[in-house]
Order: sequence, then C-alpha cells, then structure tokens
Amino acid sequence: MTWHEKSIPETVGFFKTDIRHGLSEAEVKNRRSVYGTNELRTKKKDGFLRHFLAQFQDFMILVLLCAALVSFLTSYLNGETDFLDPIMILCIVVFNAILGVVQENRAERSLEALQKLSAPTARVRRADKICTIPASEIVPGDILILSSGDRIPADCRLFSASGLMTDESSLTGESTGVSKCADILIPADVPLAERQNLCFASTMVIGGKAEAITISTGMQTEVGRIADMILTADAKETPLQKKLSEIGKNLGILALFICAIIFCIGLSRGSEPFEMFLTAVSLAVAAIPEGLPAIVTVMLSIGVQRMVQHNAIIRNLPSVETLGCASVICSDKTGTLTQNKMTVTTVTGTDSDLTLRLATLCCDAEERAKNPTETAILERAKESGIEKKLLDTHHPRHSELPFDSHRKRMTTVHRWNTGFRSITKGAPDVLLEHSRFYLQNNTVLPLDADIRRKILAENEQMTNEALRVIGVAYIDHSAPSPCEDGLIFVGLIGMKDPPRPEVAAAVHTCKRAGITPVMITGDHANTAAAIARQVGILSRTKKILTGAELENLPQSELEQKIRDYAVFARVTPEHKVRIVKAWQKQGAIVAMTGDGVNDAPALRCADIGCSMGKGGCDVAKSASDMVLTDDNFATIVEAVRQGRGIFANIKKAIRFLLSSNIGEILTILFGLLFGWQTPLLAIQLLWVNLVTDSLPAIALGLDPPDRYLMQEAPRPVKKGIFSDGLWLSILLEGGIIGTLSLLAFSLGHRLFDYSATPYIGRTMAFCVLSLSQLVHAFNMRSEHSVFSVGFFSNPYLVGAFLLCTILQVGVVSFPPLASLFRVVPLNAMQWLIVALLSAAPLVLIELQKLLSARRDRTN
Repeated sequence: MTWHEKSIPETVGFFKTDIRHGLSEAEVKNRRSVYGTNELRTKKKDGFLRHFLAQFQDFMILVLLCAALVSFLTSYLNGETDFLDPIMILCIVVFNAILGVVQENRAERSLEALQKLSAPTARVRRADKICTIPASEIVPGDILILSSGDRIPADCRLFSASGLMTDESSLTGESTGVSKCADILIPADVPLAERQNLCFASTMVIGGKAEAITISTGMQTEVGRIADMILTADAKETPLQKKLSEIGKNLGILALFICAIIFCIGLSRGSEPFEMFLTAVSLAVAAIPEGLPAIVTVMLSIGVQRMVQHNAIIRNLPSVETLGCASVICSDKTGTLTQNKMTVTTVTGTDSDLTLRLATLCCDAEERAKNPTETAILERAKESGIEKKLLDTHHPRHSELPFDSHRKRMTTVHRWNTGFRSITKGAPDVLLEHSRFYLQNNTVLPLDADIRRKILAENEQMTNEALRVIGVAYIDHSAPSPCEDGLIFVGLIGMKDPPRPEVAAAVHTCKRAGITPVMITGDHANTAAAIARQVGILSRTKKILTGAELENLPQSELEQKIRDYAVFARVTPEHKVRIVKAWQKQGAIVAMTGDGVNDAPALRCADIGCSMGKGGCDVAKSASDMVLTDDNFATIVEAVRQGRGIFANIKKAIRFLLSSNIGEILTILFGLLFGWQTPLLAIQLLWVNLVTDSLPAIALGLDPPDRYLMQEAPRPVKKGIFSDGLWLSILLEGGIIGTLSLLAFSLGHRLFDYSATPYIGRTMAFCVLSLSQLVHAFNMRSEHSVFSVGFFSNPYLVGAFLLCTILQVGVVSFPPLASLFRVVPLNAMQWLIVALLSAAPLVLIELQKLLSARRDRTN
C-alpha cells in the first residue's frame, strides 16, 4: 500500500492504533502472531557435506571416477591386489572437491550484514507508557519515538515531526540529509527518496525529533525487499568458469570416445579384455587434466594476493578473471565517484565573510555532526578563520525556530549589542519573499524587483552547476522572540558533494580500454549530470534517464536503448537491477560499484560487484565480489588491468596443460595403433599431470601483466578461449611432445630392453614426456621469442623447472620410488638421449616463431 499518499487519520484507522496511548500488550501479542517478528528472513545454509558432494557434479570429475571404478573392478576381478591407480585417482578427486568447498555463500553474508543493520532497540509508546524494547519486537501499528542519533527500526508514517532530518544515503543514494514533514500527502508514483512523510528501516535520524506509526516490519520493509532480492538472486558463473566447464566436458567426451575406439580395436586384434581395460583407464587419465581446477584456483589466489597490494580485496576467486573482460562499469555516484561529503564552494554577497559568520551562528551542528549541510558550513567557516564557539560566546543564542520542510527555513535569535538579531537561512526564494532589504557594502538598501531577479538568477546558475544553495538573511529587533519578516538579505552559500580528484583520470583510462562507464544514482538528475560531465562520463552523444521515466519503460525497450544512456538518476534498487540486466542482455560483462544498502541487489546481480571498504556498508561488502580498501574508483582500473593479466596467464597455463595432455593422448593412442605395449602407465600419467605439469603452470601465472593490456578492447564474452587459432597451436605442440615420447619409447625398447616387457623404453618415454613439457613451459611465456622477454626473467618458472627436473630424476633413480612408478634406472647414454629429445620442443617452437615473425614483417 502507498502509505505516503494516505492521511494520518487514514493510517491510524487502518492499523487500529492510538497515537496518544499506543497499543496494548494484548494487541501487540496478537499482531506478532499475525505479522511475525521484525527480522529479516535468512536462506537455509547448506552443510559441509552438501557443499562437498556438489563438487562431484562436474563432468570431468565423473569421468575420472568412472576410470577409477573400472581400474578397481578389473584388478579385483583378475585377483590382483594392486589398487594404486584407482586410489591415486580418488585422492586427486577428493583434493579438488575440498578446494571447491571454500566457495562461500554471498547471499548468507549479505543477509547477516542486513540483520546487523537492524536497530537493536527502539523507543515505543505502549499502554500509555514510553518504553525501550528490542527492535525485533516491533509490530505494525506500534507508535515509534524518534530522536537525533536513532537508527530507525521499521518503516513508519510520521504523524508528528519537529525539524526531523534523516540520512537515507545508504538506501536511496540521496547525498544530503532529507527533511521530513508529517502534515503533507505525497502522490503515489513519487520515488522512494521523495516520500517526505515516511521514514525507513536502517536509515538514521540526524536531526530533530518525531513520532510515527509503524507501517511495515521485517521482510515487508524497503530494506526487507532488498534482502529478498539478494535471497532470490542467482549466483552467476564467470566467463572463465563457463569456459573451463566446457573444456572439461569436451575432454571427458573425447576421452570416452577414444577409449571406446581403442577398446574395439584391441579386441579386434585379439587383445585381452583386462589389458584393454587398463589401456582405456590410462587413456582417460591422459586425456583429462586432473590438476587444471586446482592450478586455476592457485593462479587466481596469486592474483588475489597481487590485488591486495593495489588496495583491492577479492572475495570470490573466479571474479578476478571476470574483471579482465568487464566491458561496462556501472557506478553509484555518492561515495563512489564523489567524496560523500558536502563542501562549500561558493559564498556570495558583498561581504562574504559576514554571510559565512551569520550562517555559522544559525547552525545547530558541531563541526563533526551528522547534518552534512551544517557540517559543510562549519568546516568552510573554520578554514576562513571563523570559530563557532567564539561567535556563540559573543552572541549567545536566545531562541530558535527549527528547520521545517514546509517552511524551508530555520531561524535563530541571538543577543546583539543592546538588542537581538534574528538570523534566517534556507531556500533563497523563500527568504526573498520575507526580505525587504539587502546588504551592499555594509549599507542596507531597499530590495527592489531588479535586485530580486538578479539574486534569483544567481541562485539558478548555481543550481544548474549542481550546487545546493542556501540563502542567508537577518533582522535586528528589540524583542527576544524570533522575527522572519522584513529581513535584510545578505548572500548565498553554494555547496556540493565534489568528485574524487582521481576519478576523471580513471574514467579516461576506462574509455581508452574500451570500457563504458555508467553512473547510476538516487540523486537528482541535475546534480548527477553535472558530476557526470565533470568526470567525463556524460558526453554530448549520451543521455540521462530518470527513475520516473524508467518506470514507464518496458524492459525490452530498455535493453534496446541501454547504450544511449550514460546517467541514470533518481533510481530505486529495483531500477539498478533492471539496468544491470539490460546491459547483460546486450552481451556486456557488467561490473557494478557501490557502497550503500541500495546498491546490494545490483552488486549481487552484476557479473562482478565492487564495494567500498571505508565508506561502504556491510551489506554492500557482503553482496560484492571485490572490496576496494581505499574507496578509490581508480583502484577498479588497476584491478581490471590485473584481471586481464591474470586471464592471459591462465590462458598460457591452459595452453601448456592441454598441449601436454594432447601429447599424452597421442603417445598412448599411436602406441596401441603401432601394436606396441602401452608406452605409459596410468600412475606415470598421473605423476606427469599433477607434478611436472602443475608447478610450471602455476609459475606461468606469475608473469607480470603486459604493458599494453589497457590499450586493448575487452574480450567479447562469446569469444572462446581457443579463438585466434589456439587449438591449432595446442595440437601442433601436443603432436611434437607425443612424437618425441614415442621416439623415446621406440629407441629405449629396441636398443636397450633385453626382455619382452619394455621397462627401459617405458622409463625413457616417461622421462621425455615429463622433461619435454618442462622445457615447453618456456615457449608459453610469449608469442615472440622467449629470449626477447628474457629466458630467466621469470625466476618462478626457472625454479619450477629445476625442482621438477630433480623430482623426475629422483623418481627414476631412487629405488623405492622407481618400484612404485614401475620404472628402472637409466645409464648415461640413455639420459643423454632423454635430454636431447626433451630439449627439442624449445628449438622447434623457436623456429616456428621466427618464421611467423618473418611472415608478418613481409605482409
């Protein structure tokens, strides 16, 4: 129901309450049974077991589990007790599942933060007594007693208010305090920020006092609606998650297909079914990069650590990569693009110092109080050498008429010489109606029509510059009572919430990087437009759309026109979600920044939500993927650069791992087609995939971002990770590794094995497969020659190469390990052949890069 358009008697009648005596305890108990407690609903938490089991739904993991089951059954049915292969596979799967459990439920955290926002206690009138009760016990119809400093515990309709002002910036985006009035009716379709006869749960009283009728509690409040949107919002998969899921599924299908073909070929050649089962398991293990999920997680963690150094805390690991392909940044204005601090920029009048002195005397707030308008005046006064305490000592306040949104002015009476002076500040047009004179060069002159028009024109010009304008006037009199007629107009004071100094440069960098910055705010259109132009978001080719206009715009039409708008003003939380979804419908990857409660649903809905660490509320932080610890919009730009660099490094690692796996598949496949015994065993393939592949892949993740990254357009969301011929490169490189491994097996078996079982051939193939991949990791660092970027410029990769080489040699040379991995020690000649074959990928790929560079120069 639209309570802001209902009168006080209508509201009282609907809730059957008594504004003088309040509800009886019996009625409170009855209503609590109907409406429930004044608390936010929470989503049921999944236990550890449910989270753990959910990790086994991945197609790639299911194929591995099938491989482990086949290996176990074939060994068991043949009376063997060697279950090492299935045990190793199960250990890998469980390890990956434990890593997956660390994903946290952001909706739960958002709701926990919303519950903390709820006022712990509240003052109410019940049974003709004013008492303090837990906020959770409030019911619709309760009479709330509000005063300065209170956090409002429920949505309510005012029936009595004296100078009441509330801070609604976290809910509506309104950057200044909102004046409230009980005795007015508001049209039904006005935005939330303009419902002056209502107060809302989770907002703060920053001045005055009031009494109100509770109209909504718990999930029915405005903040409850936000909580419901967070509860029902679906967690989005990042582009990287989608691509990795697609890779795993395709590789799993490929493995099953090849296994089926090989099994049929083997049976047609008269091979033993048991032997073919083992070969199929080996091939499945070879085809699937078991360590890929863990490696990507580790690489993302490394990226998170780097981002912390740049004042960005990542709460959701895959979101690091999402930043790299962000094409739109939807930013809240208040506290994100601006400082969320009113600052006086203009003081007019022939004696601007007098204007400031009189306004200072007419302020209730102390220097650091929560009334932003008066705080701004006092801070400007202090900068000008004016001390409020000294002024109050010389001209003590005798009485006052508090600010009221109906009167749009405030008056204080001070002792002045032998009489009194009434000082009035408020809306300039209202003050001019009550003024008969104006002050010019310390001379009081009649205020004629021309001077009145000049002052109003000056006020309009300041308003168009997004300034909040306050007029100052006074009158001297002998009686101690306030006087607001026949005033002497002194001057105007203009103030605004200024942009952060670094934002304009950050916006410019975003545009250069192909990222569209968009402002979404609950503030007025003029204010939003002025700030947007100042920081470079609003250009001549872009438009502004207000919440009222958006309300009448169908979602389908918004999706078609979304690129026409750069600023959305006077919007609600629901509008913000609609805007984010419209951009996403156009194929954009949307980053949403904000710091208020009103930003939380959009932060949750966006592909990546960025909240502010200093000025942001807990709700926004909990709903976001990234927290900016310095509240600096420019930090987002650096986070995007890091995100792009991390994705480039992950792409290197995936290319490295898949080319290695292709080499393993070709080794097993062609070994069988050639009629050889299996060149590699399942446990050997697991060792290569998890040890000698994993460490170099992680080291590739430590390559620094390319310096040209922020001069490139964002990656299109539909652009596959294997675009630009990457699959061809992977197949070529995998073919080289597979050929070298088969060559090592053939040479070892033919030249050195003296039995039917290829112990030496298999050992040499195992070593060449492992060591050639270690060498191949250096090829991944750049599309140009590795020597041009510095062969040793990534010390982590060099360290990984040395460590994995030592481990590989140790597996072959240390008898207990050699027995476990079913290999034999090699002599000097055999190691020399292994070394030469293992170095071949570097030589061959360097030649290929050289030919490509020459071809590009020719073209």
